[in-house]
Amino acid sequence: MEKLLTVDDSADIRNQLKWGLAKDYEVLQASNVEEALSLFVAHKPHVVTLDLGLPPHEEGTAEGFRCLAEFLKINPAAKVIVITGNEDRENALTAVGMGAYDFFQKPITLEELKVIIRRAYQLSHIEEENRRLQSELKFGDMEGMVGQCPKMQQVFSLIRKVATTDASVLIMGESGTGKELVARAIHATSMRKDGPFIAINCGAIPENLLESELFGHEKGSFTGAHATVAGKMEYAHKGTLFLDEIGEMPMSLQVKLLRSLQEKVVQRVGGRKDIPVDARVVAATNADITKAIQEGRFREDLYYRLGVVSITLPPLRERGDDLRVLANLFLKKYGKENRKKVTGFDSSAMDLIYVHAWPGNVRELENCIRRAVIMSESSKIEAGDLGLDEAAVSQRASMMKDMSLREAREMAEKEVIVSTIAKMGGNVARAADALGVSRPTLYDLMKKLGI
Repeated sequence: MEKLLTVDDSADIRNQLKWGLAKDYEVLQASNVEEALSLFVAHKPHVVTLDLGLPPHEEGTAEGFRCLAEFLKINPAAKVIVITGNEDRENALTAVGMGAYDFFQKPITLEELKVIIRRAYQLSHIEEENRRLQSELKFGDMEGMVGQCPKMQQVFSLIRKVATTDASVLIMGESGTGKELVARAIHATSMRKDGPFIAINCGAIPENLLESELFGHEKGSFTGAHATVAGKMEYAHKGTLFLDEIGEMPMSLQVKLLRSLQEKVVQRVGGRKDIPVDARVVAATNADITKAIQEGRFREDLYYRLGVVSITLPPLRERGDDLRVLANLFLKKYGKENRKKVTGFDSSAMDLIYVHAWPGNVRELENCIRRAVIMSESSKIEAGDLGLDEAAVSQRASMMKDMSLREAREMAEKEVIVSTIAKMGGNVARAADALGVSRPTLYDLMKKLGI
């Protein structure tokens, strides 16, 4: 129950307030400044009602103003409602000028006073939540990424260290963990920040087009090549080239990429001229590169060339209280975007958020909160708004108690793959696109998980 401090020299008024407000608040009472300050420090009430006429000078306002000043010195966010007589309006306005929340004139009408008190508490809670979020953002913000947990703080530290160099970086992590955000943060905090940031998804472009996309082509080099076109590597000159899903690059192109990185030149398809390129390369993958090297699908020398510095992003399920922080940030973002006054999550919704495995990581959480804001019909997001299978999540939580981390991860991956393939009517290519992986990678996952 919320604590409300009432300060008045009249025992009758104090009792009247306690009788009328005790159902909604824990009412603390003080008759003078010393008692009031002692209770204020001990109980930290968000809202106070204060009579300016306090002993030993009940007929004046000096003690009341002193008490108000001390309250606001201890807690500037406290909401102090000044209660005055009809002839004291000027003093009441002076109190508001000092920082009092509002004033109320005697004789006291409980129903009207209740409205003022309730609004004061609502404002206090909103301000408190905003301060908490701002504090969390200040602690964990890195070029659009947010994270308080030790693993994300380590990622931010690595970004700051590597950004001042020109070393190649390999970012590893599951789909949806924010690998491109890390690449952009490295670029934005580097000496190349004024140059271009060029991204290319090596797993989303057919093999016969990827070479041209990356290195460019000369006019007439193949059917349809009606003009000479520069590749993404040339466009990244003096900037950063981001190679997403590098693990999906065909072996034939890996050889050409390695040469380009070693010699800092590109040769267009159909061309013989070496074109100098000065681009910092940041690559990313959600594949097991070590396994790909062992199976002969990825060149070991290219791996060492790309991974001068490696950054591993933790999955969302391993980021602890970052779940709550991110959920609230997405709530604020999409509440504003959809013009909906959604102020938070009820306990059942937050419990569900913590129990869910989030195989799609931050991307899945963002989409989930966006949907919840749209579906919500109250001021708080409820469990049903999230669109998660509550019974399945509860059952999963029970099962996971006796599982190893590897077993729990495999179960979560299997569930999301099966669900996505079903949504796509059994079309594996479309499912792979929806999951953000290549078709060969999805087939490998299905084989590994026995789907």
